[in-house]
Amino acid sequence: MAMPLDPFADIARRAWIDCPECAHMSGCATCSQQRTCTEHWQYLLSNRGTVVNLQCPTCTHLWSYDTRSMN
Repeated sequence: MAMPLDPFADIARRAWIDCPECAHMSGCATCSQQRTCTEHWQYLLSNRGTVVNLQCPTCTHLWSYDTRSMN
């Protein structure tokens, strides 16, 4: 059963980091070029320093990600 969207999920606050649960960005030419895709993004719920808290709009998975580990 999927989780509901977080009450702080707002389409105006988004991040382009692949979901570790469903990887819905995989196979997208725009995402693979690290460009801003209009279809594949995550809700940016909050951040503390370099750690962002995200929710996937596709599978509703919640997770935290440290942006210092980005390539």
